[in-house]
Amino acid sequence: MSDPSSVIGDLHRESEELDLLVRDLAEDRWSLATPAAGWSVAHQIAHLAWTDRSALLAVTDAEAFAKEVEKAIASPGGFVDEGAEEGALLPPATLLADWRSGRKALEEALRAAPTGTRFPWYGPPMSVASMATGRLMETWAHGQDVADALGVTRTPTDRLRHVARIGVRARDFAFHVRGLTPPATEFRVELRGPEGELWTYGPEGAAQRVTGPALDFCLLVTQRAHRGDLAVRADGPDADRWLDIAQAFAGPPGQGRASKGDAR
Repeated sequence: MSDPSSVIGDLHRESEELDLLVRDLAEDRWSLATPAAGWSVAHQIAHLAWTDRSALLAVTDAEAFAKEVEKAIASPGGFVDEGAEEGALLPPATLLADWRSGRKALEEALRAAPTGTRFPWYGPPMSVASMATGRLMETWAHGQDVADALGVTRTPTDRLRHVARIGVRARDFAFHVRGLTPPATEFRVELRGPEGELWTYGPEGAAQRVTGPALDFCLLVTQRAHRGDLAVRADGPDADRWLDIAQAFAGPPGQGRASKGDAR
């Protein structure tokens, strides 16, 4: 993406939409449990604030960010939860202000970054567009947890295109992180967008395919819903295996979510 301003703008709008859900919450509702085990609404917002701070360090101070990576290496299974737990202990008004100021500073830093700049991250280095896209994906996914906790049904938007693109591009990572060999050939992915438009990825004549609503695909790759509860379909054994393990986020394999049928 040669001009990252579009995705930065979409990140801003995605953050504002989530802000609308929490800005007027009564203090006791910040402790509501979300579908992520052990995480309340406060944990979700605290995690976004913490990750925005990490991204800001990566964009503005690579040396300081390298120290954060050392902390992650020292506690690979706990550093994310620890960051969320620390922020969740703050008064809601303080936490909300912290998240707002952090995401504003990150947006300004991304807009000011010279063209072609790449930043260190917990995985491969990130371009401006990649960093903004990753933050949008996380904001959307954690926003889904908040919406579920509050009983709110969100209206899908064209911003899902960014989440879907990360999900497709992260296919091989999902195999690697589980010690599996990725398929040798690309899949064809065809998703139906919120307005009925078709989003396509991969060669049209690919032997294996994934199809379905873009919203369901995004819920799948961010592991916000169980595959069995979604209308995403695979044609081919490797594509079928991918849908069982897909994840759009960095880090170790996610635990996913239980099927709604399991809860009955």
